[in-house]
Amino acid sequence: MCHLPGLVVFDLDYTLWPFWVDTHVDPPFQRGRAGSVLDARSHPVRLYAEVLAVLEQLQDLGVPMAAASRTGETRGATQLLELFGVRHFLRQVEIYPGGKSAHFHRLQQDTGVPFAQMLFFDDEERNIRDVSKLGVTCVLVPDGMTQALLTQGLEAFTRSCPPHQCPPQRPPKGQNKLQSD
Repeated sequence: MCHLPGLVVFDLDYTLWPFWVDTHVDPPFQRGRAGSVLDARSHPVRLYAEVLAVLEQLQDLGVPMAAASRTGETRGATQLLELFGVRHFLRQVEIYPGGKSAHFHRLQQDTGVPFAQMLFFDDEERNIRDVSKLGVTCVLVPDGMTQALLTQGLEAFTRSCPPHQCPPQRPPKGQNKLQSD
């Protein structure tokens, strides 16, 4: 059985943060005096509360991550990933308009990770439908990314991954592959 995906992919708008970057906020973004992130009108913008914990958990497990977004506001989304401290978690970022299937074909091509070894989180049912047709395990995110949804996704991935397509398992960060007797 597969225990961990070869790549976990996150949508951005209403998955990692509670807004559409192309309509609900005004780029460019900047860091405020207290370390907060502000849009061009000095309104604060934020991630969902558990996003950084989710990313840190996956990083500790040694699971590569990526982002895939259909937004036309590519600069603003990229800037937010940097300002929120999220970009360094992501092996690859696909941010451009179009169907999510195109994003996943590019991710598969560039990473070499087969669709069956990917896990995807998104807030839009149409994206879940399109990407699941590729063989990717998909999880609908109704109210922002949470640790409970991550657990649900990892369990769904384990149930759906054919054993012959499983990548070799990596030990959690800080653990050796060989244990002494």
